[in-house]
Amino acid sequence: MSFDIALSGLDATNTQLNTISHNIANASTYGFKEARTEFSAVYNGMQAGGVEVASISQNFDKNGSVSGTGRAMDLAINGNGFFVTKDHMGQTLYTRAGVFGTDKNNYVVGNTGAKLQGYGVDSNNNLLTGSVGDLKISTSSLAAQATDKLDFVANFDASSKIVDQTVNPFDPADPDSFNSSYTSKVYDSLGNSHTVTQYFTKTADNTWEVNVQVDGGSTPAQTVPVTFNPDGTLASPTGSFNVAFPAAGANAMSIDISLEGSTQFGAAFGVSTNNPNGYTSGELAGVRVEDNGMVFATYTNGQSQLQGQVVLANFANPQGLAKTNGTAWTQSYGSGAPVMGTPGSGVLGDLTPGALEGSNVDLTSELVNLMTAQRNYQANAKTISTSDKLTQALFNAV
Repeated sequence: MSFDIALSGLDATNTQLNTISHNIANASTYGFKEARTEFSAVYNGMQAGGVEVASISQNFDKNGSVSGTGRAMDLAINGNGFFVTKDHMGQTLYTRAGVFGTDKNNYVVGNTGAKLQGYGVDSNNNLLTGSVGDLKISTSSLAAQATDKLDFVANFDASSKIVDQTVNPFDPADPDSFNSSYTSKVYDSLGNSHTVTQYFTKTADNTWEVNVQVDGGSTPAQTVPVTFNPDGTLASPTGSFNVAFPAAGANAMSIDISLEGSTQFGAAFGVSTNNPNGYTSGELAGVRVEDNGMVFATYTNGQSQLQGQVVLANFANPQGLAKTNGTAWTQSYGSGAPVMGTPGSGVLGDLTPGALEGSNVDLTSELVNLMTAQRNYQANAKTISTSDKLTQALFNAV
């Protein structure tokens, strides 16, 4: 009986040594979760029968340290949750390893080739939250968008002198005919740039005139009176005014300019908002991921376009997940069904882009456990040796 008990101890301790060795070997593996060998006593009726391995559990409660990598598509989860991926066989895998990139077909994939799952977008780049699928980055060029709106907010200097327009009629070449000016860049439907220059002329107390010129032309495309209240707030125009002009080879331009929010105080002329909504065409320059999982393609014209949103999954019992490899698991009956959502929602953690979660293995503890397991192994081996000597002595006595 002693031989069997000691043999069960050797088998169990050998499993523990393998588990500890596996932890140490993966101390630098991103997204790895340390494992622990759990034992239970064996009894034959009331008679002690040794020990057996009850389970090998993994520590999902402790997160690894997050370290920056500088790679835009490296992602780390801060808190609960797993990335949802799908391998080439269509099997759904859950992982904490956030090493992602794009494959030859521009799908976002992990280092094992499994495709990252999330919400996609429609043809107008609006997020589709109804279904989860493979995330893909569009490599097509971003078409130009013609400017049709310009939000402009400035402070008109109340201390500026009044310009006598009979003496100095407006002339963009004559700085004495206006008080200040500002130029905005706008784009037509082909992505060609145009300049819209506003010249601000004070004609009386609290009364100004805005002359708008396009592409340095000598004739104003629009002349708009502007008035202010005695407290410096804008009185008129209350809405937008329109500037229209032709664009060679492109659609005719029509821009609504809003001065809402502009003021007239005794301070130097200054522009706080100059926001035209158009842009020229652009080529794909890179990918940006936000902490809420939103994935954007960035372009050479400075614009960004939504490509999708990463989803995370959580389980009622992560210990019940079936292990496929050290950093990926599959759903099982014991784990329960996954609860999916966007990063930062519910109990799910948010993301840290440009970083990776390291292994949660504590090397110091593992080395101590290794020495303890080694002593246990030696003790069980000694038990077998001692039992063998006692048996031999009994045989000699007989």
